[in-house]
Amino acid sequence: MLVFYDEKLVLLSVPKTGTSAYQEALQTRADLAITNPPELKHAPLYRYNRWIRPMFERVCNVELEVAAVMREPVSWLGSWYRFRQRPFMEGKANATHGISFDQFVRGYCKGQQPDYANVGSQAKFLEPQKNGCHVTHLFRYEDQPAIQSFLEQRLDVKITLQQRNVSPVMDLTLSPEIEALYRRKKPEEFELYDSIQ
Repeated sequence: MLVFYDEKLVLLSVPKTGTSAYQEALQTRADLAITNPPELKHAPLYRYNRWIRPMFERVCNVELEVAAVMREPVSWLGSWYRFRQRPFMEGKANATHGISFDQFVRGYCKGQQPDYANVGSQAKFLEPQKNGCHVTHLFRYEDQPAIQSFLEQRLDVKITLQQRNVSPVMDLTLSPEIEALYRRKKPEEFELYDSIQ
């Protein structure tokens, strides 16, 4: 998570949306950069609303706009699946070694998700709060020029990105049956993504 006080902007770090590259490029430009531990670096909107927003509102009398990135839902799960295929994950309960992508997505759709498919939810991460706190600027991961252009203009800075956390390349074609299951069980993920202008 990055906070830019003068520009009245916070950039949330939704996991698996390329925000680590933006964090690395902009952390020295930010007034507050939370890069560790992962639970705070990747704080969802509800956690920002509870802990960070009140600090700026009460002490500085300012309301920050919130920017975030969302990835196409199947691609997002594919990124988690590939990440958990990395060699250092071997033998861990949440590794995806020996599990097909269809099995991974089926597990994600269960009420009680197996460890390997317990990866959270982009829709829940970005869910508007009852007090009105919401994501002001939501971008599609697949539209990197829009994200970069917005940040460069808003922060008056030129951004040079380096690839970070790149997972192994592999075929991630879902069977029609499993994709239909995913869309039926988690419609909020697709609805939010489709709503991005």
